[in-house]
Amino acid sequence: MRQGLFALAVLAFSASIVACGGDNGSPLPSDGGASGRIAFVSSRGDEIPDPQIYMMDADGSGQTRITKHRGFEDSPSWSPDGSKIALDFFPDGNYDIYVIDADGEARTQLTWDPRTDREPAWSPDGERIAFSSNRDGNREVYVMDADGSDEVNLTNNPADDSYPAWSPDGSKIAFQSDRDGNFEVYVMNADGSDQVNLTKGRSGSEWVPTLSSEGESTLIFDPATDGEPAWSPDGTRIAFSSNRQHSFYIYVMNADGSDQTAVVLGREPDWSPDGEWIAFSSNRDEGGEICVVRPDGSDWANLTQDPAHDRSPAWSPIGAAGP
Repeated sequence: MRQGLFALAVLAFSASIVACGGDNGSPLPSDGGASGRIAFVSSRGDEIPDPQIYMMDADGSGQTRITKHRGFEDSPSWSPDGSKIALDFFPDGNYDIYVIDADGEARTQLTWDPRTDREPAWSPDGERIAFSSNRDGNREVYVMDADGSDEVNLTNNPADDSYPAWSPDGSKIAFQSDRDGNFEVYVMNADGSDQVNLTKGRSGSEWVPTLSSEGESTLIFDPATDGEPAWSPDGTRIAFSSNRQHSFYIYVMNADGSDQTAVVLGREPDWSPDGEWIAFSSNRDEGGEICVVRPDGSDWANLTQDPAHDRSPAWSPIGAAGP
């Protein structure tokens, strides 16, 4: 039921038309000194129709496929030194966590569990990788050493816990959970202690008018989905996605959950290394695009502009290697 609730929210996003900009004269990240590169997932290309990992410069130029494997590749996450990318890969009926070099070479499998391991997130010191797994019957947030050893369940809750994101100082991990009846953004210490709901109590009606089976008007409880957290580089803010306005928006809030502000229609936010931009995925013209926007909602621009479905942007550290 919990996974179904989130899946319905994903479908609702896919059905929406989200414009993310284009030739509006806005400056691009390369003009603002953000530097770095952006890894993303795309289903473009006839040679390998499965989603693969692509790379581009911060202004959208130089779009290059770096993986060439049959099977879904998803959820890229950069190592803090920019030399490697963790991802989840679905080659034979099950997702596991892998690590590749930033040019797509030297592939290493880290998890081998017969259940689903997804959404890797590299710790700021490069020593550990957080990820989600349903190996205990429901999705939990785990952490392991960067070589795949010493896997530990951090959340230990019967709810659906996923999408881990490390704070820049490595002391905390944000994640999404539906333990309070709907998906919210939580934060916990890096050892799993002190798990706190950050987004609960936000504004917006959760009672939606609908027709009963007898054709009578009634109200149903339809809580919003808040998730996909991403920390700003200075650790003071968290971007996340929410459909509390009936379509998915990128929101930004303070790290304590205060001052939750809608920025732009879209999902899967990720900050530039200088904190001046947010990359995100958008459903433009019924297809996925990678876009960027300032944290205040200004200067948005479309980077990919491809008819294929582009999503899951991951902004590299400055100076990352690439093809």
